[in-house]
Amino acid sequence: MERFIVILFSVLLGVVFFIWFSRAINKQPLRDYISNNLWLLHPNAICYWRTAMALIGLVLYFFLGYENIGIVIFTFAAILDGVDGIVARKCKLGSKFGEWLDPFCDKFTYLPPLIGFAYRGIISVKLIWVMVAIELFGQFFARRILDLLKTSGAANNFGKIKAIICFGLVIFCALLDAIPDIPDIYNISDEVLAACIILATASIVFKFIPNYVYADILSTLNFCCGIVSLVLTHHYYFVYAICVIIMGQLFDLFDGRMAEKHGGTKFGPYMDDIADFVSFGLAPAYVIIKSGGSAAWLFAAVYVAGVGFRLIRFVAVDKKRTDLPEGIFNGLPSPAGALIVLGGALAVDSSPLLWLFAVVSVGLMVSHLRFAHFGRIMITTIPRPVFFLMCSFMVVTISFVLRTQNVHMFGYLILASVTLYMLIGRNMVGVPNAP
Repeated sequence: MERFIVILFSVLLGVVFFIWFSRAINKQPLRDYISNNLWLLHPNAICYWRTAMALIGLVLYFFLGYENIGIVIFTFAAILDGVDGIVARKCKLGSKFGEWLDPFCDKFTYLPPLIGFAYRGIISVKLIWVMVAIELFGQFFARRILDLLKTSGAANNFGKIKAIICFGLVIFCALLDAIPDIPDIYNISDEVLAACIILATASIVFKFIPNYVYADILSTLNFCCGIVSLVLTHHYYFVYAICVIIMGQLFDLFDGRMAEKHGGTKFGPYMDDIADFVSFGLAPAYVIIKSGGSAAWLFAAVYVAGVGFRLIRFVAVDKKRTDLPEGIFNGLPSPAGALIVLGGALAVDSSPLLWLFAVVSVGLMVSHLRFAHFGRIMITTIPRPVFFLMCSFMVVTISFVLRTQNVHMFGYLILASVTLYMLIGRNMVGVPNAP
């Protein structure tokens, strides 16, 4: 209990400081103070300070026995990871060296304590050394190649989400370290670390991919998720199948934005539509079929027809309408419609109730109710650090579900998420699209 209170206090202290700093830096006095004290508050200087703090926390925790003080210092060092980026953007102090230094300091902050916890038996030693190898390759070899290719090595979203999860994983391991008799089923550290390894690998790979094919790759990954989900559903691995579909939705969330930002190939729009139909139409429909019931095929067919109609109307009609504001959907988007069916499949054990979820989903998709686009409107109103925290929470939640196999809880979380989207999406219909 004492360790939990210390962690809670540390996190609250760090969050309050971060919120205060995020607001204060918008005012000129703080910017002037930073400009007059660059030796202390330059983004690169903050990187040095937070790395030193993390190392002090490491020594206090693992070698001197002052574990609670070490946790407080480490947590504040982790919060400073967001502060240096804010200073770089708001004060226009970014640099090529800073692009290299920031992720290096991140790795030097969370990898040593994770290694320490691995040798205390809390996380897998093999996994942590795989993580170390990938991180070192990305930091020193991959970035060197990128420099030779004259390509930016700045952190992408995969790397930023991975860093946040790793910081959180250190705190989680510290909590487990104080509760050695916690049931093994609740120790999701290895699953979370495996997710970090995947994100670290993706962060490296995407740095070498030309920008103009980002959108096509994301659409292809979405399509692959749909195919994998069909296979998993065929073998009745519903939880894994639904997790894969949710991964596909994350890819779908960004493919359009990447196409607008970097361009794409002529096949991109067709691939996007095909991927959406497979991942958000065929895959959820197959879940309905495999869930059983005498009329499962009928309701699955109705659902597929509804998704098909929704996609065709979007491509052939809604995109050409001048009275439909940019970033506004006419009818519930198919990814959200899929979540209604998938959440229902996990939350209820009754086939008729699942069929009802399918009918409600189809009704909302083919309706003329308007919903704000999650990626183009809703995300633009969310501060970047909060968005990365949301993504990190999603990864950790999926890891927990896969570890505990708490199917009903997963279903309720999915239904709660899509309900929240619908309420906020309806409320934000009149909000203009952000530039």
